[in-house]
This record gives sequence, C-alpha cells and structure tokens, in this order.
Amino acid sequence: MVVYAGKKPSGKFNVASAQHILTRNPDKIAEIQKQLDKGVDFGRLARQYSNCPSGKKGGDLGEFRRGTMVAAFDAAVFAAKPGEVVGPVKTKFGYHLIKVHYLKN
Repeated sequence: MVVYAGKKPSGKFNVASAQHILTRNPDKIAEIQKQLDKGVDFGRLARQYSNCPSGKKGGDLGEFRRGTMVAAFDAAVFAAKPGEVVGPVKTKFGYHLIKVHYLKN
C-alpha cells in the first residue's frame, strides 16, 4: 500500500468541502479503497467503516477553511481536484480516504 505522500497544495483556494473515511488499520483502508475502485458508494462505505463521528453522515465534513484540519489532511484536500478521491492519507488519527467535493476562495 502506498500512503499518500502529498502533492504541493494549490494556493488558489481557501475553502473546501469533502467527505472522508477514517480507520486506524492500514489494511482496512486498503480494502475500502478496493471497494471504491469497484464503484461502491463513498458515503455508504463511510457509514459502514469510518471511525470518525462524521461516518454517521456518510463522512461529510461540510465546508472548512484551509488550516482547519491537520496538516497532511489539509495538504491532500487542497492539492486534489473536485470529485477526486485521495489517499490513503496518514495522520495522527489514522488513515483517511478523502473525497473532495469542491474548492473555492
């Protein structure tokens, strides 16, 4: 498994909306990624597997500003393209798969 090493974040945007799936187990996040690759709904997988309280809402984090999330998560989100799923991203909380909905100023 390759853990997201990160692209340089774009300086163009300051606000994002995203969903995520968080697990503490790198093997589990790899299994979830395989299911996403097969077309399983991101929100369904978040409700089923995420350890984050947002999992109950399909992993929806709503809208947040640059710098609100931990550094690796923030960098991954603001380097992504809308509609893209990035990760796994390792943070102190565990391993994340992140679906970016939009980026704006």
